Amino acid sequence: MIEALFHYQFLQNALISGILASVVCGIIGVIIVEKKLVMMSGGIAHTSYGGVGLGYLLGFEPIIGAFIFSLSAALGIGYIKRKGAARTDVVIGLFWSLGMAAGILFIAIMPGYPPDLGSYLFGSILSVTKADLTLTAVLTFIVIAVIVALYNDWKAYLFDQEFASIIGVRTALLEYLLLILIAMAVVVLIRVVGIILVLALLTAPAAIADMLTADLKRRMVYAILFGIVFCISGLWISYAMDIASGATIVILAVMCYLLIYVARLVYLRVNKKNCRVSNKPKMIRGVENE
Repeated sequence: MIEALFHYQFLQNALISGILASVVCGIIGVIIVEKKLVMMSGGIAHTSYGGVGLGYLLGFEPIIGAFIFSLSAALGIGYIKRKGAARTDVVIGLFWSLGMAAGILFIAIMPGYPPDLGSYLFGSILSVTKADLTLTAVLTFIVIAVIVALYNDWKAYLFDQEFASIIGVRTALLEYLLLILIAMAVVVLIRVVGIILVLALLTAPAAIADMLTADLKRRMVYAILFGIVFCISGLWISYAMDIASGATIVILAVMCYLLIYVARLVYLRVNKKNCRVSNKPKMIRGVENE
């Protein structure tokens, strides 16, 4: 594959796209895992399917439609959550179902033969175009800029939201910004792993980094590095074996998470057992003189 990388433009696009997607995953994924917004992210991702269908129906770029739908879902869920008008899990489930149903309906009423939506559902990193790459680069730059510019505010927001509000951090703004960034991350990842598999790549590298360090900046760096490893390895395996790239990347990420989780669990148990043995009172043998 290394030799082919220098000859084929689609492989170069795929490699750059995977790296950019890993940067977004590493940054946003850590915040999602820390704030326990995994299912909300899944709801936003699946709602974007309606935008893909609308794009095909009306004749514009489906990825733009996906961004519009995912952004609308993110802001809608965030508004309802803050107002407390309904249970968040119910709202997420409804948006999730509505987006998928709308996408199916839009495709069904299209004139002519329906398009193949496999690349949007399951990803096709090998078919990333220059236009996709440009959009990914722009969204990645925006995500990095927002996180870096407000890094201290994000740190306070993640540590304790109420405390952050007391010291003057605009938590409402950060919450809506986070939802917008999640929508951007979904768009970045659709072409890499697809709508259905987005959740795994958003959470697996961040969850692995969470097990290795508690420092926020290091967690983001580790998550980015893990994401790059998964994307490049999955890309190489899928190219060599001619199998689905998105599924390969996700399987690698999940398997790595499970292996590190089990290894950490064993390490903690062994360490705990050793601590108990070392703290156990020593028996004094001997006979006291009367």
